[in-house]
Amino acid sequence: MKFEGTKDYIADDDLLSVVNAAVVLKRPLLVKGEPGTGKTVLARAVAEALGMPLYTWHIKSTTKGMDGLYHYDVVQRLNDSRFGDRDVSDIRRYIRFGPLGQAFLAESPVVLLIDEVDKADIEFPNDLLRELDEMAFHVNELDETIKAKHRPVVIITSNAEKELPDAFLRRCVFHYIAFPDRQRMEKIVRVHHPALDQQLLDAALDRFFQIRKTQGLRKPPSTSELVDWLTVLMHAGMDPDKLKHADPFLGVLLKQEADIQTAQNKKRTALPGM
Repeated sequence: MKFEGTKDYIADDDLLSVVNAAVVLKRPLLVKGEPGTGKTVLARAVAEALGMPLYTWHIKSTTKGMDGLYHYDVVQRLNDSRFGDRDVSDIRRYIRFGPLGQAFLAESPVVLLIDEVDKADIEFPNDLLRELDEMAFHVNELDETIKAKHRPVVIITSNAEKELPDAFLRRCVFHYIAFPDRQRMEKIVRVHHPALDQQLLDAALDRFFQIRKTQGLRKPPSTSELVDWLTVLMHAGMDPDKLKHADPFLGVLLKQEADIQTAQNKKRTALPGM
């Protein structure tokens, strides 16, 4: 198995190399980077390229390690014993496997995405150490150990909101996805807008990267916001020259009132005669 990207996912050589290193080492790949750099989409691209199903575990602030393994629905079993006609002696009926458990039980190799691992409690990554090391976990209610039939390709994303434990980091292959430069950004945009006028694209990229360099922005615009902005500009039939003097639909790029004001003030001072 070798990941070489897909027609819809433009990856640089460093990212391709580290994905393949993680596959060879059979270790989780921990991917960091600012929002909009393609961390989550990477897992979909890897699954597509390697011809594997994708299992996704979206992490929230309340997520616990057990959520990804299994859930014993004791309430449903109690209700069935009181009001239903099911055989409640079969506990297996009430075991629901989470994304990690499903990935272990899959009949063929899969890609498992653990998305935004740093949203959960600081101890959450440590709760997964044994499972990710041994690719196994114990179901107490059944007194059985579930072992992975095929070791999944595990991709873990982080927005660097919290520091992750050293013990967890030691078990991962790490890669930081840098924000795309102009050349790679143009390739990414062309995937979404293959018929986009080159003059409009050039003018939009000029302004996009100017805005990203603006000091004081709380949330610089990301790749997905650029793609959305270009969609709106195309729909409006925007004249590329207008982008030199104005910022139409700026609320598509920037999502904070203060950021919009900062970007507009910066452009006014940069224009001749202002």
